Amino acid sequence: MKIVIINYGAGNIQSIKFAIQRLGYEAILSNNPEEIKAADKIIFPGVGEASSAMHKLKDSGLDRLVPELEQPVLGICLGMQLMCNYTEEGNTKGLGIFDVNVVRFDNHVKVPQIGWNQIESLDSPLFDGILENEYIYLVHSYYAPVTKDTVAKTHYGITYSTALQKDNFYGTQFHPEKSSVVGEKILKNFLKM
Repeated sequence: MKIVIINYGAGNIQSIKFAIQRLGYEAILSNNPEEIKAADKIIFPGVGEASSAMHKLKDSGLDRLVPELEQPVLGICLGMQLMCNYTEEGNTKGLGIFDVNVVRFDNHVKVPQIGWNQIESLDSPLFDGILENEYIYLVHSYYAPVTKDTVAKTHYGITYSTALQKDNFYGTQFHPEKSSVVGEKILKNFLKM
């Protein structure tokens, strides 16, 4: 199985690569469109600020490629947010895969949300074997509201989407590579699809 982690200069790609290795698989890091198109599974990571990450995607032409991919694609954290229509962070137009706009937490909660929180309302093969209210690891100031593509929710001041799914596209607001046994299981479920 060929696993590609999209390397566009805005991701914590090494920790994802190591998590995949712990599961017994190898992943390559690439921003080469042909290599990405030839992959069986694609991971679209993201850490940092949305508008600069989108500029990096556009510079490499990956903003046009990613929405056209037909194999399973997993967006993680900012990667998931960039797969949405728009994010308030940097007033950034997204890839339009998930029909939702990403917004900032209001001042009633500590921002960013950093640490462990629970996931619930699990509704995707991504969560096979995962129990309701398991803990996952999050670091974010912006969130996707609950939408028709929501397949997991978390509560932090409000209830929001912790995971989205549409067709072959999956997104997690949390970091599966940092979410211990639960995160490893979720990554394994994705790789087995």
